[in-house]
Amino acid sequence: MNTKLNILQDLLSGELHYDSMMKTLYATDASVYRELPLAVALPQNSNDIKELIRFANQEKISLIPRAAGTSLAGQCVGDGIVVDISKHFNQILEINTNENWVRVQPGVVRDELNVFLEPYGLFFGPNTSTANRCMLGGMVGNNSCGSTSIVYGSTRDHVIELRTILSDGSEAVFNQQSFDNFKKKAQAQTLEGKIYRQIYDALSHEEVHQEIENNFPKKTVSRRNTGYAVDALLDTNIFTETTNKSFNFCELLCGSEGTLAFTTEIKLNLVPLPKPNVVLVAAHFNSIQESLQATIIAMQKDITACELMDKTILDCTKNNIEQQKNRFFVEGDPEAILIIEFREDSLIEARSKAKELILTLQQKGLGYAHPKIIDKDTESVWNLRKAGLGLLANIPGDKKAVACIEDTAVAVEDLPEYIEAFTALMTSYSQKAVYYAHAGAGELHLRPILDLKTSEDVKLFRDISEASAKLVKSYRGSLSGEHGDGRVRAEFIPIVLGNKNYELFKSIKQTWDPNNIFNPGKIVNAKPMDENLRYKADVFVPKVETIFNFNDEGGILKTVEKCNGSGDCRKLNFAGGTMCPSYRATLDEKDTTRGRANVLREFLTQNTKENPFDHPEIKEAMDLCISCKGCKSECPSNIDMATLKAEFQYQYYKGKSRSLRDNLVASNAKLNGIASMFPKIHNAIVNQKWFKSGLGIATKRSLPKLQKQTLGKWFKSFKQTEKARKVYLFFDEYTNYYDVEIGKKAILLLNSLGYEVLSVNHLESGRAYISKGFLKEAKNIATANVTQFKDLVSNEIPLIGIEPSAILSFRDEYINLVDQPLKEEATILSQSVFLIDEFLANEIEAKNINSEVFTKESKQILLHGHCHQKALSQTKFTKSILSLPFNYTVSEIPSGCCGMAGSFGYEKEHFEISQKIGSQVLFPSLKKANKKVILAANGTSCRHQIFDGVGKTAKHPVEILHDALL
Repeated sequence: MNTKLNILQDLLSGELHYDSMMKTLYATDASVYRELPLAVALPQNSNDIKELIRFANQEKISLIPRAAGTSLAGQCVGDGIVVDISKHFNQILEINTNENWVRVQPGVVRDELNVFLEPYGLFFGPNTSTANRCMLGGMVGNNSCGSTSIVYGSTRDHVIELRTILSDGSEAVFNQQSFDNFKKKAQAQTLEGKIYRQIYDALSHEEVHQEIENNFPKKTVSRRNTGYAVDALLDTNIFTETTNKSFNFCELLCGSEGTLAFTTEIKLNLVPLPKPNVVLVAAHFNSIQESLQATIIAMQKDITACELMDKTILDCTKNNIEQQKNRFFVEGDPEAILIIEFREDSLIEARSKAKELILTLQQKGLGYAHPKIIDKDTESVWNLRKAGLGLLANIPGDKKAVACIEDTAVAVEDLPEYIEAFTALMTSYSQKAVYYAHAGAGELHLRPILDLKTSEDVKLFRDISEASAKLVKSYRGSLSGEHGDGRVRAEFIPIVLGNKNYELFKSIKQTWDPNNIFNPGKIVNAKPMDENLRYKADVFVPKVETIFNFNDEGGILKTVEKCNGSGDCRKLNFAGGTMCPSYRATLDEKDTTRGRANVLREFLTQNTKENPFDHPEIKEAMDLCISCKGCKSECPSNIDMATLKAEFQYQYYKGKSRSLRDNLVASNAKLNGIASMFPKIHNAIVNQKWFKSGLGIATKRSLPKLQKQTLGKWFKSFKQTEKARKVYLFFDEYTNYYDVEIGKKAILLLNSLGYEVLSVNHLESGRAYISKGFLKEAKNIATANVTQFKDLVSNEIPLIGIEPSAILSFRDEYINLVDQPLKEEATILSQSVFLIDEFLANEIEAKNINSEVFTKESKQILLHGHCHQKALSQTKFTKSILSLPFNYTVSEIPSGCCGMAGSFGYEKEHFEISQKIGSQVLFPSLKKANKKVILAANGTSCRHQIFDGVGKTAKHPVEILHDALL
């Protein structure tokens, strides 16, 4: 087969991969399934897709369409060729503001489209919790609805036209058809004509009408995505005389999960932008049932969203770095919170309607707290709600909230009774489910807590799913409200919709796709839902010994397994945040946190080597991880890929020699200690092209220069008067040797503000050792620094640092590098360690520092925040201190990582990707900046990247504050 794939590869303009790493990357999606594909294709144009279809028909293999890969029902998993359209089919092609429609390729991200549409006053309504990375092709395939469905309905309601390629390689455009056009289409002797004839023959019989009427969800179930939407086709003027609704095959294709045709273009209906003023009511309840009673009342009001979060979800937010900030509205320890949204033209009107609902709920005795959240703060609440899926991975241990019955939908008026029956069902299986999401639409995401690594729970997985299907049937509900049938629910479609309707679906599939090449086993002819699971049951996996302590998660494997595939790491620059910088530049799945986690999990669990890390596939996947730490906070599952990369490098190179460059980078501080005795000679050598080229350093890079005198030496001769308030300053290896002037100004600033600076002779931070995986050396340094500072530092005399990546090691890596007996002390110490920005901001808030000692001159400052600060702290502290002088105005660039990332951007093979990362947001913002604007960046690597990238000099915030002193 590889020979044939080679021939296919030559015929494609895009990419075709069939190496073990790429197949591993695409063996899973966000579901519980795993199946190694034959190959992965990234088509560049429609001709590529036609070639893939020709090959699939010829070789009797399948094509599995994939966008962002966030499907929960296993739609993107299969043993054929996975066709990923996300990299090249991502263009917005045309907009018509007179008729309010847009034409896009299927790889366009939903939120990205709405950013594009906003200046036109238009909007694509259907939403999902993954909207900042999910793609419109996937939304069409799954007929996505999301939190706004009570206003905007589902994707099906907004698709005007689909341009597709059929299973024989012919092109077909599907849109509204009059009765005459339908008849004309049906006469064509083509596959398209056969499709029209088949549906006419199938739906022209009264008994078929009756079967659909009797077995499909009742009309009041607004979310219905089980099987093929023949009920929507039946309700058109081709089959029903009493309606004027035109026939459109798009209604069938929406929700068909890529099983009928391959979509290349989508024409969407647009609506006016949502009303601008938002008020949320976050009603707190002592039980799920109480919240559902409140849902019925809320739905009688003029609301735009009604979403539920239960205690399990809320508890998962407590230890999540990013979501902790979004819990500000939570009062007490509720069993459930209902988030109810009001959008109006005026804030007064929105407030009034929210107040009216609260009074009604209070009169009914529903809810013990009803806080109102207004305007900008509402985004934080919705971010908390959207993180639900990923947060569920944080449930400790192997038992997880499993997506199998999470998509059932019933009529809203049936929801309390249905959930009561469902809860009783779960109790019969000794289960307590997770409840969250779309209460207002009659669809709660209900998940059992199961360990699918055990055969006992795999059996429960099937039993609960089948019992749930029967319960849904009894309420005339929908087995799937929006996530689709895929692998996990398709087996139970006959239970819910009846065998005759299921046979109708099979005949539709057979007509559209006679050779079964399009995503087989989804919706019809599914394999058993408990086969091809991500983990094999009852398999012993030996513990992997590591340098970093992963015990809190149960070891490194369980740490990696926390990634559930929700794909938050695929968000692009428009969505803000930091992760994943390399993915944003390459659009390659291997460069996401999810991709790296998948590769790590696969090769650690399927390993047959003595060293489980000794796999070039892991090395390749890790190569472009720039250790930005964005995933540590932004990933709902808290996957810290920077730490995992450091551990991998250590383990991989055991018994192998490291390159001279790696050794020099890791030992940089030690070598600088020697070179600082003759800085001129050092500086002259390191910036020679021959030197850089010989070490594999990009010749276009300017290497930092050693200063004439180290900060440590200068400090020894520095005279300061004793002050009442004292701080220890960490003389990190970057400030000590390169950024000495910044260190001096920091000390002088602290003195001027009334602080005596203390210092001891300490070791470097070990940041370079960590970044290159020299973990034994890093561990020795961490142990020494914790041991030295634990008895010196306290809340009264904190330890502060200038370089974020160095000082924040105390709060991050040190805790899991030191041995267990020292871990508690490292944790206690970390609570008294601060970035200088944080320390000064806290002192300002405590009113120990004020604006009186600074200039009244006006200045504008443009800030780029350091990645580690964004992940482990917040840039608000830097903005706070830079805003201290009366007339200083600070704006933050919405940039992620600058792209330099320590030594990464200096390395010859990474130079281009480093520049590409910087060129996405940071460099354009800096180039547009007024020459009088002061550029601020507290990371030494960031400042060097800015200088090399745009030729401008950025200052550390303490320099700016020092220079502003009167």
